[in-house]
Amino acid sequence: MSLRVVKKILKKVNSHAEEMSKLSDNQLKDKTQQFKKRLKQGETLDNILPEAFAAIREADKRVLGMFPYDVQVMGGIVLHQGNIAEMKTGEGKTLTATMPMYLNALSGESIILVTTNEYLANRDCEEMSQVYNWMGLSAASAVPENADDLKVEEKREIYNSDIVYTTNNALGFDYLIDNLASSKEEKFMPEFSYVIVDEVDAVLLDTATTSLVISGAPRIQSNMYKMTDEFVVSLEEEEDYRLDEEKKNVWLTRKGIEVAQEYFRVPNLYDGKHVELVRHITLALKAHNLFEKGKDYVIEDNKMYLLDSTEGRILENTKMQQGQQQAIEAAEGAEISDDMRSMASITYQNFFRLFKKIGGMTGTGKTANKEFIETYYMKVIQIPTNNPVIRKDYPDKIYPTLREKLMASLKLVKELHEKGQPILLTTADVELSEIYSEILLHEQIPHNLLNAHNAAKEAEIISEAGQWGSVTVATSMAGRGTDIKLGKGVKELGGLAVIGTELMPSKRTELQLRGRSGRQGDPGFSQFFVSLEDDVVIDSGPKWVHKYLKKHRNDNPDSPRELKSLRFRWAMKRTQKQHDNQGYNNRKQTMDYDESSKKQRNLIYSQRDELISENGRFKFNAEKFILKYLDGYLAKHKADFTRNELSRLIFDNLSYTYNGVPDNFPITDKAEIKKLLHQIVKQKLREKEAKLENVEEIERFYRLSVLKAIDTGWVEEVDNLQQLRSVVESRSSAQRNPVYEYHKEASKSFEKMQEYVNKLIVQNIMLSVIEIGADGKKDIYFA
Repeated sequence: MSLRVVKKILKKVNSHAEEMSKLSDNQLKDKTQQFKKRLKQGETLDNILPEAFAAIREADKRVLGMFPYDVQVMGGIVLHQGNIAEMKTGEGKTLTATMPMYLNALSGESIILVTTNEYLANRDCEEMSQVYNWMGLSAASAVPENADDLKVEEKREIYNSDIVYTTNNALGFDYLIDNLASSKEEKFMPEFSYVIVDEVDAVLLDTATTSLVISGAPRIQSNMYKMTDEFVVSLEEEEDYRLDEEKKNVWLTRKGIEVAQEYFRVPNLYDGKHVELVRHITLALKAHNLFEKGKDYVIEDNKMYLLDSTEGRILENTKMQQGQQQAIEAAEGAEISDDMRSMASITYQNFFRLFKKIGGMTGTGKTANKEFIETYYMKVIQIPTNNPVIRKDYPDKIYPTLREKLMASLKLVKELHEKGQPILLTTADVELSEIYSEILLHEQIPHNLLNAHNAAKEAEIISEAGQWGSVTVATSMAGRGTDIKLGKGVKELGGLAVIGTELMPSKRTELQLRGRSGRQGDPGFSQFFVSLEDDVVIDSGPKWVHKYLKKHRNDNPDSPRELKSLRFRWAMKRTQKQHDNQGYNNRKQTMDYDESSKKQRNLIYSQRDELISENGRFKFNAEKFILKYLDGYLAKHKADFTRNELSRLIFDNLSYTYNGVPDNFPITDKAEIKKLLHQIVKQKLREKEAKLENVEEIERFYRLSVLKAIDTGWVEEVDNLQQLRSVVESRSSAQRNPVYEYHKEASKSFEKMQEYVNKLIVQNIMLSVIEIGADGKKDIYFA
């Protein structure tokens, strides 16, 4: 879809404006039922779009006092078509969403709007539900203040609303929880249809590789974390291990392997017996080389908390998987948390691809258009601004060192603060934000600090950032979604000044920060101060830049030296591009890895849905299934059974009450063994079915037996896949394709899981106990 096509549809919407404005309130409200009726009669959403948009647009005016501009209607059209509307800060994305949300809700299918935090979801729901309710539709937030206390019935009621507001985090976890339900009554989520993702680049790109994981019982705590950490601290980079920051990987060199074999007293580190040791060494190497305190995590009260990579917030109840959390805790000398087993897992990439249609809104998406098309089949359409952007974006100022960058940026802060011009000073991590805060305190400049430690006040702090004399220090993308409105007299001073203090990891995130100033035609400017010591430059900068820094790092000049040559400017631009490409490659690799788990997950969840759905009979021949399993077991057991082995087979799989194999039983005769096993199975099944009485109860028993087996097997498999990736990546030094190796191993793992599930089904049916209470109620206890 092109902007030209969007403008044609806009004309059709505008042609109905006068007609809608002449309707009484009741006549306008009646439009909702009329549209629904037309859809049932065969018209499509695209057919009724012009009238439906015009109707909800008029309702916005009457209920909210806001009549969407033409550019907002254009944004709504793009969202409805399943594309991304790039709309600048302050252009009214919240109001824009009312039009496609209303239109798609008329279909009766699930319509969800996702924001990046609970505050925005609840704020937008509270405000916009007024207009939806007025037009006869229901709306609810899935992240109310008491979200943790919601019962299944309450969650089902929320998700049964015509329109649901939530966060990407809450929605993803609700999906995983819903797929752990053991009965139809425990399920609460609708089939996914249409979702609009606000700040779509933050969700679908910046956090795309984040795994949502539901954890179960803890594993036995390993002492390897501390042991391998002590070993890794003694190693030398290049000599004992190599680092590939582009691919976020680290591995032992040939010499490092020899050092490890001597240290741990093992003859061959990679002989298969020491998989766990290799995994823990790799985790320790990554902990020391690929993660940064203050940027990726913080330590508070001797505990480690992860940080949101885009907004600097502490991620509550979120931990790294595959043991990486515990490895970093060991490296930091913090309390080592329980290493929990993964019960269910999905990445945001694969989660949002479950929807039939996705629409997205962002202030900056065009630079990632190629990736959006390749990964999500969504095009980025740039929507014109309602008022021209007059903000001035100045070229970066480049300095050799962090110290010089600090000096130069603070000089500008002082100059602007003296005349009262508001400043939003952004840093890439918590640590740098606190350094700036300390310097500002020393200079007696009052300011607000917004980082992971005080995110609760985020919206309030950001909303005040445009007031006269305000200085706000914030990490990265903090406060996205909250408008910064200029205070009295600020326009005359030049508007909001955005001062960036680091080379951003992509052009997209840089433009996002610059776009915090100059909303709706307001004046303002942006200026970035970068140094050759910035993380992005250290990670992705050319070698000659690193050599220049090494030569001049300790010069310690009295005043900052600005590097003005085109060579440095070109190097910074190329470095940012290179770093952005690394991010793209990492996201692509994660998607490649996740292909196996996606296929397995879809198959298992489909099987579960069929099992717990009560539509139709559960056609399961337990006798035939168990006998087939046992025949297969006997066929694989080539050697003769001992009396003890046969008894063990029966006790472990068929009957706890079996008296044991008689002394005169022909133990070497496979036909007789088969006959014995068949007799036990048939007798036990007759006893159980007699207790259960009717067909419905028998079917329910078999259904539960199979479901419990699938769930137990799947929990093991999810955990195996989490561990498998870590193991496979540690083999990269062996010149193998790790993704290919992973898929091969994952396939073998799934086959083993299926065999394990079959065994569990047999055990659940045969070894379970059915007890009948005094009231006639039957309780089933599985082994």
